[in-house]
Amino acid sequence: MKLGLAVAGREALPSAFVVIRDDLARCVDRCAAFGYHGVELALRHAEEVDVPRVKARLAATGLEIPCISSGQVFAADGLYFTHPDPDVRAAATQRIVDMIRLAAEFGAKVNTGRVRGIIHPGETPETARRRYLNCLHRCADVAEPLGVELIVEPVNRYEVNFINNGLQGIELVRAAGRACVKLMPDLFHMNIEDASFREVFELGRDIISYVHVADSNRLAPGWGHLPWDEIFQIFSDINYDGWITAEILPHPDPDSAARQAAAFLLPRIRQRAQRSESIAAIPPTTRAVRS
Repeated sequence: MKLGLAVAGREALPSAFVVIRDDLARCVDRCAAFGYHGVELALRHAEEVDVPRVKARLAATGLEIPCISSGQVFAADGLYFTHPDPDVRAAATQRIVDMIRLAAEFGAKVNTGRVRGIIHPGETPETARRRYLNCLHRCADVAEPLGVELIVEPVNRYEVNFINNGLQGIELVRAAGRACVKLMPDLFHMNIEDASFREVFELGRDIISYVHVADSNRLAPGWGHLPWDEIFQIFSDINYDGWITAEILPHPDPDSAARQAAAFLLPRIRQRAQRSESIAAIPPTTRAVRS
């Protein structure tokens, strides 16, 4: 299991849920100093990234870019997959396609998040679903040959009114039927919308490839009231060993928030790794007897 931090460029809007807003290459260095394994880039445009320069900092620090997120395409530019105007849908799709090609440079995933859009007044959920899946398939046609995963993130009802909870996300991923389309639970949204963390993680265990973490108040983990011991036990029970990335508010200040998330989560990640190694060291026959 690896720990990431969501960051953005200096010009990112306040609606970007990131801790650090800085030159993206400098973001890599700052995250390395706090002990993170990677940085998630929250972008409006793929062109924001100076690929050679960021790659140089990744090579120097040993960090990775596990994911590129696209919430600002929706929040800043009003582009999304369920829009009634086909030209807007096409522009949203092209923006994600550009991010897919960028992600391929880094071996990263692309989070389709809020760019999926909303159910418009006077329209049916089925209309939104049809438009969404059509755009998602167009993106998947580009992503699959490049080996890039598209991850679907359920988002709470106060931000969008389409794909709000984990069970809806699971259903949409399975309906898409594309090998590159996976689920990304976000603990902050789950705490609002889902009756059970365990139910979603267990039902979606075969399609979950990335997880966003924040505490109940969107602050750094440990500064709210989420049941972290239970959550890490669920990760262990379903054998989730992928990335967990902190998408949190920069309060009381960016460095304090980033430092708290790392200090709180890294020991739990190490404990999880140690338990996995201990179990792996037990001969299979002994494991069978113990179980």
